[in-house]
Amino acid sequence: MKKQLKDKCTLLLLSSCLFLAGCTGCSSKTNKETEKPVITVTLEPQRYFTEAIAGDKFKVVSMVPKGSSPETYDPVPQQLVSLGDSKAYFRIGYIGFEQTWMDRLMNNTPHIQMFDTSQGVDLILNNELPEHGHSLHDGHIHSVEPHIWNSATNALIIAGNTYKALSALDKANEPYYMARYDSLCQRIQYVDSVICEQLSNPEASKAFMIYHPALSYFARDYGLHQISIEEGGKEPSPAHLKELIDLCKEENVQVIFVQPEFDKRNAETIAQQTGTRVVPINPLSYDWEAEMLNVANALMPVEEK
Repeated sequence: MKKQLKDKCTLLLLSSCLFLAGCTGCSSKTNKETEKPVITVTLEPQRYFTEAIAGDKFKVVSMVPKGSSPETYDPVPQQLVSLGDSKAYFRIGYIGFEQTWMDRLMNNTPHIQMFDTSQGVDLILNNELPEHGHSLHDGHIHSVEPHIWNSATNALIIAGNTYKALSALDKANEPYYMARYDSLCQRIQYVDSVICEQLSNPEASKAFMIYHPALSYFARDYGLHQISIEEGGKEPSPAHLKELIDLCKEENVQVIFVQPEFDKRNAETIAQQTGTRVVPINPLSYDWEAEMLNVANALMPVEEK
């Protein structure tokens, strides 16, 4: 009974915040004339792409803050209220936060334009990923691997969608956005060329382990094998942990990546049994270029770093 009451109170609070968010966008015109229009995005890497193209024309804010998991994050009431001030929302596509919240956010802030920056991405579909977003493909429902931004190929697509969205929002400044979009594409292509050169080294690792499989698209880009420590989105069982240790040796895995929002004890256990290096990464970092190069650098032979 208490739980039901708590759930009802929580739902009432969130509904009230969403209502206020909608009202906020229609009022408070006082000092808005001198402020930059706001674009809300889901993730910090998206904020990087959007700011790179938008320059000084928009203020860009992320819904999922640093250090939080976009699979499970719930917005705080102030974010729901502040969302009403946004001119547009750029979604990343299929991440858990969007699957849970997007319809509610858009229904309660109908004045906000929504753009999907994942359009055109060749999605990785996997029916064994129940915790991820779903898509209809070939007449069947598939789970979608949602970490599309961790790929130079996809980054170019995201950048292109972002440029189109900004131009639609602000047609007068389209040449400005085009120039910045071209510059961003050059940086993405440079990162891709550096990674290709590094991983062409015959001694570079061809397989890696990672706690949460956030580098599926990176692995596809460069012909690598990503091995997830997670088992169905949960901690691995002792039997699965033993299988991972054997697989690590069999595939000559040299690197286990760990993300800050996940427990690294299982990675350390595997590393102790196999002599593998544990390397911290942050695929949710704002600094997309540095993170992509950090991953590639970790796959290089130790003596060549």
